[in-house]
Amino acid sequence: MDKRAKAAMPGFIKPQLATLKMKAPSEGWIHEIKYDGYRAQVHVDKGTARIFTRNGHDWTKRFSAIAGSFKPRSQTIFDGEVVVIHEGRTNFSELQADLAKGRQDRMLFYAFDILFHNGEDLRSKPQIKRKEILKELIDMLEPLVLYSEHLEGDGHELFEAAARLNYEGIVSKRTDAPYRSDRNEAWLKIKTIQTGKFPVVGFIKDPTGVAALYLGKKEGKELVYIGKVGTGWSRTVSSEIRKKLDTVVSPKAKLTRAIKKPKATWVEPTFYADIEYRDITSEGLLRASSFKGLSKGR
Repeated sequence: MDKRAKAAMPGFIKPQLATLKMKAPSEGWIHEIKYDGYRAQVHVDKGTARIFTRNGHDWTKRFSAIAGSFKPRSQTIFDGEVVVIHEGRTNFSELQADLAKGRQDRMLFYAFDILFHNGEDLRSKPQIKRKEILKELIDMLEPLVLYSEHLEGDGHELFEAAARLNYEGIVSKRTDAPYRSDRNEAWLKIKTIQTGKFPVVGFIKDPTGVAALYLGKKEGKELVYIGKVGTGWSRTVSSEIRKKLDTVVSPKAKLTRAIKKPKATWVEPTFYADIEYRDITSEGLLRASSFKGLSKGR
């Protein structure tokens, strides 16, 4: 008979965070898809659930449909991500839009860790053991709550699959590591990056160069606005960009559909910017874009 004293259920636990790396590790790790959503911690207390953000804010009302799916009469703390799946993958912009509208019918919770269960603090247990306990519990829950599957061994194969499918990346976790409430190297995140070449349709001046570039995208015979980029160049490169764009200044925008940009200096779409970006939002704009180079024509 286990005579160990049961621990009291703790309040909000500061989450463990992943360290950014360029390459996925191999032996001794598990690897999961990196979800593009809101980090959330679910506290289930005998059939009632509360949901906290990564900073400890109570967002139970905003995620009430998910909270209602946690019906077990246990005391359990889950760690995971609230997501909206759009066009086959998690999409942060769609989640933000649904939150703004108060819409919850597309929201799901991917559980990837368990921190406490029925009087036992599980944070000291190895990562792989916590996943085993988590899977047993998640299999008994409602459809809005999903178990985050993982692969063991070399993470490069999963990373390449994530890149092909335009996922945000993967998270690699040491199988033998406990849960620690800080950013550390027991959890690693390896991000996929998308690239593209976009015609420059305008820019914002700064005293010696450009503060930002406005970008377009060819859609058949149309040239539509796809957002702006304001990072990725030095002061010297900024000046070089400005000199080139000053040679193709236009009195008006060459976009098929006009947009209001009071600070814009419009140009002929002669130069193309090489851009790295994370995603394209539901509004059709580049997300987390960074400038990598400028060339004339494609």
